[in-house]
Parts: sequence; C-alpha cells; structure tokens
Amino acid sequence: MAKIQAPNDLKEMPLAVVKNMVTLATSGFGLVVALAWNEVIKTAVAQYVEPLLGKDSGLISLFIYALAMTFLAVFVTMQLASLEKKFTQLNARLKNNGGNN
Repeated sequence: MAKIQAPNDLKEMPLAVVKNMVTLATSGFGLVVALAWNEVIKTAVAQYVEPLLGKDSGLISLFIYALAMTFLAVFVTMQLASLEKKFTQLNARLKNNGGNN
C-alpha cells in the first residue's frame, strides 16, 4: 500500500494532496470491497454449509469461512502480483525501446 507523503516544498503541495487523497480513497474502497466479499462468503456458508452440517456446525462453518477467505485472499494477491509484474516488464520494455529511437 502506498504511504501518505509530505511534500518537499510548498509548490508540491497540490500534487501531494491529490496523491494522498487517491491513496486514502483507494484504501477506503478496498475496505468496502473486502467487507462486501466478507458478507457474501458468510451468507454462502450460512445458506449452503450449515444446513448440510446441522445447527451445531458453528466451529466447522467458521473454519470453512476462514479457509474460503484465505484462498480468496491468496488468489487475488497472486493475480494482482502477476499483473504488476507484467506491467513492470512492459514499462521496462517501453523505456528501453523509447530510448533507442
């Protein structure tokens, strides 16, 4: 996650404010998305797992929920890391090709 940055001088203040606003807004929307997925997975476990395991399935349902969230987090993180790597490589190629012209 990007860190909040202080400007080096007063001229950089507007850009620093905008960058920090983007960082904060992105973090806020990320939290909202995470909470939305949290509710989806909770509801799915409640509707589909608990009826199969019975009313005393609290701990098992929580375990299944935790596993689902873990797998989702790992999958999304791996996909984003792969995307970042591809864009980094593309940027490097564009810089190398642009410097040769």
